[in-house]
Amino acid sequence: MFFDIGPLELVALVVLAVLVFGPDKLPKVIQDTMAFIRKVREFSDSAKEDIRRELGPEFKDFEFEDLNPKTFIRKNLMNDEDEYGLKELRDLGSSLDLRKEMAEVTDAVNGVETPASGSGLRKAGTATAAASGTPDPTTLGPSTPDRLRKREQLDEDEPPPFDSDAT
Repeated sequence: MFFDIGPLELVALVVLAVLVFGPDKLPKVIQDTMAFIRKVREFSDSAKEDIRRELGPEFKDFEFEDLNPKTFIRKNLMNDEDEYGLKELRDLGSSLDLRKEMAEVTDAVNGVETPASGSGLRKAGTATAAASGTPDPTTLGPSTPDRLRKREQLDEDEPPPFDSDAT
């Protein structure tokens, strides 16, 4: 009933009420407040019953607390062991290789064909590194370049990359 009121705050409220209303009027104020709270609860309960009666027998087990989005999701979509729905995210994270996905998207945007798309073409620097036997630091695997890492040298006909911070 007392949501976030600690014991010290409760004592402070009681002392404040005694100071404001005085010891003579305080019992009457408490009785009036409790009567008002009871009437509000009765009004709320009768309104809920009217709504249930108007909705019909299909909604006899309808709870108004289910209208809260958190309660609805917790009740209908999640099981009891996984309260916050993190199991699906962990499963997705373990199966997703972000670097590979980013390289594929970057290749698709730049129009570079990847081995997955059928032709098996690689960039010249990667092919020469593979032919010489030295590993290329900008690749993730045998044929997937790492587009997120900065290359040491640009190709001869390639313009320098645009740096928005430098302009």
